[in-house]
This record gives sequence, C-alpha cells and structure tokens, in this order.
Amino acid sequence: MVLKSWEYKPLKSVSRLFFISSIMFLYSCAVPELKIPTYEHMDAKEGLHLNEYISAIEAEFFITFQKEDSKMRGVGVLNISKNGDLNMRVYSLGFLAFELASHHGIVTSDPVLDRTKRKILTGGLRDCLFWWDINDFDVSDEGDVYFIRSFPRKLWVDRRTMLPVQQSVQLEDDRELWFYYEKPKMMGDIWFPSKIRIELSQYAVIIEFDKMLFVSKIE
Repeated sequence: MVLKSWEYKPLKSVSRLFFISSIMFLYSCAVPELKIPTYEHMDAKEGLHLNEYISAIEAEFFITFQKEDSKMRGVGVLNISKNGDLNMRVYSLGFLAFELASHHGIVTSDPVLDRTKRKILTGGLRDCLFWWDINDFDVSDEGDVYFIRSFPRKLWVDRRTMLPVQQSVQLEDDRELWFYYEKPKMMGDIWFPSKIRIELSQYAVIIEFDKMLFVSKIE
C-alpha cells in the first residue's frame, strides 16, 4: 500500500513529535550529577570535626596486593571500629583466601601475615579510614591543602572539599606508611575517597570501595 502525500505528512510529524517527547522524558528522568560540597571558608579544625560522630565503618571492596612484580586480587568485606578492632575477609575466585581479625591489639590471620602486611592492614588501615581522628595537631596552609601534623602522622587535606589527599605515618623503625586517596564518591550521605593506595617499602595495597556504611556512635 502506498501512502498518499497528504497521508504521509501527518504521520511523519507525529513520529517526529514522539521522538522529541521521548528524548525530553529520558532527559527529565536522568539522575543529576552529584557535586562534592565545598567548605572553602571552613578552617581545618572544623573540617576534621565533620565526621567525628562515626564510630565504625562497614564496607565491601575490591583489593589488590602488590609486591614488586607479583599481584593478588580479590573482593572483600570489612568491619572496622574507630578503636582499631576489625574483621576482614577477602575472597578470590569465590573462595575465602584471607581472613584477618584484630581485637584489643591481638591480631589473628589466616594465612599468617608477616610484620609489614600486619602493620598495613591493622593500625595502618585504621589511620587510613579514620583519617580525621587526629589530636594535638599543628596546621599550616599550603595553598590548596591544609598540612596537618601530629607525630607520627602527617595529613594533607583539600581545603575546598575537606577530603584527604594523602597521609603518612612514621613507624617505629623510621619507615613511613603512605596513603593516597582518589575518586571521591557519595557513600550513603557521606563523601569519601572510593580508592585508596597504601604503600610501605616494596609492598602496596590498592582498595576500591564498592559500598560503605558509616555507623554513628551512641551517646
């Protein structure tokens, strides 16, 4: 059947209107891009207090362990408290590959960790995630960042977003444990770096968080 010209034009117009209305509908339904809140007029002390109510963090993550040319990847779950108590499990190919627990300073793991890995994944991880929990500190202004010092820790915080850029912890043997923070992401109602690289000597651990739950302390 061949449409006559007077029949074709209305159908063409209707198709065009349907296409335009569909695009407008999809655009109106699109999730707006979230923007990191800014705190340009807030001093460092106030900025560190923004998250002080958090007492524990529960997370799901992807993890990569690196040592020189070797790598081990996995997915994991973590529950860590502000006091350093933690439980961590890492799975590889669907099987439990690593388990770590620390309670009141007593650390157990399967398989057994050497001293360096144990330091990275216990006290180091606590300082890394609870980066704002630092006392008796000195602050200096270094342009776009606040440089915060409280031995044995040094912390660089973005002045605009009040999020950490990097941090170091000096260990008893004078080595430095480094943390590098990337990819801020909205986790629940809190902005948090979703990727963290931890370095100590020839070791490196890269953690990319998929989900995080922040537990508030009970007064």
